[in-house]
Amino acid sequence: MTARIRTDAKALADDVRQHLTGEAPGSPLVLAPIAGPGVLEPLRRLVVAEYRAHPVELVACGTLLARFPHPPAVELWVTLARIVHEATPKLREVARALGMTETDLVGRPADGGTYSFHGAMSWVATSGSQAAAALAAHTDMQVYYSGATAVARCLRQEGAPVPREFLDYYDDPGDSTLAELALNVAQDGLDRGDNPQEALFYAHHIADALLTVWKETVTHSKGDDR
Repeated sequence: MTARIRTDAKALADDVRQHLTGEAPGSPLVLAPIAGPGVLEPLRRLVVAEYRAHPVELVACGTLLARFPHPPAVELWVTLARIVHEATPKLREVARALGMTETDLVGRPADGGTYSFHGAMSWVATSGSQAAAALAAHTDMQVYYSGATAVARCLRQEGAPVPREFLDYYDDPGDSTLAELALNVAQDGLDRGDNPQEALFYAHHIADALLTVWKETVTHSKGDDR
């Protein structure tokens, strides 16, 4: 009988991290102009992209809770859903500080990258294994929080004319305990027989979708000086 080799979820996370080398999340916004009348436009586009993603993330968490309702997975899905739910009203305050209305949040055209992320999140929630979904969640946290803090701290350091609400919301390094829980859930899935290559595939897909959101936030705002 051939002994089964145990796959390490942390090794898979390191693979994803290597995939991101040279693609620092948030870098397009960090390199964008931080002065002049157009400084707020890419920030508004970022807020719209995140606001549109929240309902998709909540549905994804509910779907994963129904598919994998056992510990430690259940704790991850419930915690992620709570974080997104509590973040939404705070994001509305950020939008108001940026001069946006509720109509802007729900009716303003969004970039294609935004919907790419929606599709990636929905796909992993409905089709991915437990390990794939948990590794994707870990990747989401790593890419989102590193990018958000890079943008907020750059704007703070340069004294950019940006509302305090935006800086306070996005200057958030995330919860290392939650990231560790995501890896534990991924490991539990792998130990149950989930395919590690499938988990990597979904994690890379989530990373690519998020990086596209960062890039399009700047690319599609050029020339808009509202």
